[in-house]
Amino acid sequence: MRGQKGQGTGAMMTTALAGVIARDLRALRRELEAYPDERDLWRLVPGIANSGGTLALHLTGNFKHFVGAVLGATGYVRDRGAEFSRRDAPRSERLREIDEALGVVDRTLASLGDDTLARPFPQAVGGVTVTTGDFLLHLATHLTYHLGQVDYHRRMVTGRTEQVGAVAVGEPPSARRATA
Repeated sequence: MRGQKGQGTGAMMTTALAGVIARDLRALRRELEAYPDERDLWRLVPGIANSGGTLALHLTGNFKHFVGAVLGATGYVRDRGAEFSRRDAPRSERLREIDEALGVVDRTLASLGDDTLARPFPQAVGGVTVTTGDFLLHLATHLTYHLGQVDYHRRMVTGRTEQVGAVAVGEPPSARRATA
């Protein structure tokens, strides 16, 4: 694992980002599993444009494209339009894609050198160029933002209020039990 003693600040930041992204992708998986009826993943609620299934497609597409294809040269080809138009895909496919995104994040971020975060991200996004570190931070917060939307969507369409343990502070690699 990156960020161990003797490694640079860039490696520690990459480890922290990878830990938060992995935590939130695992939480996304738990959110999708918590829908009792998988058809509810695709139900729309008045005033909300995207379902939980749509957001899961979008999030996994983001990571498989920006981290996998752009940074990791995986060859993944994104179809962003399908992320927002596809409906009724089986939950098992969404869960598999989350697992694939987790693998891509783990492998790719672990392979980045210390200086990579300070370099420009290899692709302009939204008409701007930012450093790779800033863009990875953006991807992490974008994931967390949509994870909250999936949680609210699940609660609205199912009427169930149980939590799935999303964004738990105890999951990143640096988490240690506090001593009294």
